[in-house]
Amino acid sequence: MPRRTRSVRSALFASAGALVMTSLHAPLLADSPSPEAIVAAAVDSQPAKPEQVRYRTVDVGGVNVFYREAGRPDAPTILLLHGFPTSSQMFRNLIPALADKFHLVAPDYPGFGQSDMPAMDTFDYSFDNLARVVEQFTDKVGLTSYVLYVQDYGAPVGYRLMTARPERVRGLIVQNGNAYDEGLDNDFWKPIKAYWADKSEANAAPLRGFFKLDATKWQYTHGVRDASTISPDAWTLDQALLDRPGNDKIQLELFYSYGTNPPLYPQWQAFFREKQPPTLIVWGKNDQIFPAAGAQPYLRDLKNVDFHLLDTGHFALEEDGVTIAAKIREFMTKRVK
Repeated sequence: MPRRTRSVRSALFASAGALVMTSLHAPLLADSPSPEAIVAAAVDSQPAKPEQVRYRTVDVGGVNVFYREAGRPDAPTILLLHGFPTSSQMFRNLIPALADKFHLVAPDYPGFGQSDMPAMDTFDYSFDNLARVVEQFTDKVGLTSYVLYVQDYGAPVGYRLMTARPERVRGLIVQNGNAYDEGLDNDFWKPIKAYWADKSEANAAPLRGFFKLDATKWQYTHGVRDASTISPDAWTLDQALLDRPGNDKIQLELFYSYGTNPPLYPQWQAFFREKQPPTLIVWGKNDQIFPAAGAQPYLRDLKNVDFHLLDTGHFALEEDGVTIAAKIREFMTKRVK
C-alpha cells in the first residue's frame, strides 16, 4: 500500500475513532447515530478512488487493436496517439493522473505494443493505413468528439484523422509532433531522407541501428535533466517488442512511409489556419529527433495556443509528466469548448 494511502487511511480512522469515542462518552439520544454509522459516514465522505484503467482489445478490419481506457465515457475525451518505438504504454502514468475528470483512450497501432502484428504481405504498413485503422477504431469504440494528443508518429496519424473527421476534433495537444519542414531540417533526418529518395539496402543499413537497445534507450535519456527519473522499464518493453522477428522490416517500411508526410504539411497547416483548434504545445526542447525548431512554426498558424518548451527530451512525459498533466487540466478547462 502506498505511503500516502496509508497515511490518509490512518488519519481517516483516527478521526472516525475520535468521533466514536466522543459519541460513547456523550449522553445517548434516541436519534443519535451509532458508532458504526459514524465510521461509515466518515468513510463515505472521502474522495472517490481514482478511476480504474481498463485494458481492452477490439477487432478493426480483422486486426486486434489493443487500447487503454479510463474515465467516464461522458466526460471530455482525449485520444492519445503514441510515437516510435513505443506504444500506449508511454501514457501509462498520464492516463490515471487525468481520469478523474476526463475520458482517455490510447490505442496501439498494428505492429506496436499489444496490438496484432500482421505480416507485411497481409497488411499495408503506411501512415495512410495506420490512420485508417485509427479512424475505424474510433468508430468501433464510439468516439465522436475528442481532443487529439499527438507525439512523434502520433502527429502524422492524428493529423490525417483530423482532416478526415474535422467535426470531431475539439482541440490538439502536441508533444514533439511535427507538421513543418523546419522540424526535419537537422542531421538526424539525413539518412532517413536518403532512404526516401532511394529505398535500397545500402540506405536501409544505417537505419537498422535505430532498432537496437542503445538507440531505444537514447531516445528516452538524451536531453533529460536527470536520467535517474526515467524508468528503464520504458525502453526495455519497447525493445522487447522491436526485437520480435520481422518487426525491423515493419519499422523500416514505416521509415520509408514517413516520406509521405511532408507533402501533407501544407494541408495540415491550412487546417490550423482555417479551423483554429485550441492547442496546447508541451514540447521537450532538447529533442534531437523533433527539435524545438519544429514547435515554433505552430505559432504562425494557430492563435489559441498555450505554448511550452520544456527542459527535457523526446519523451517529455517521462520526466515532466506531472507538469504536462497540470497543463492539460488547465487547457481542457479554460480553452476547450
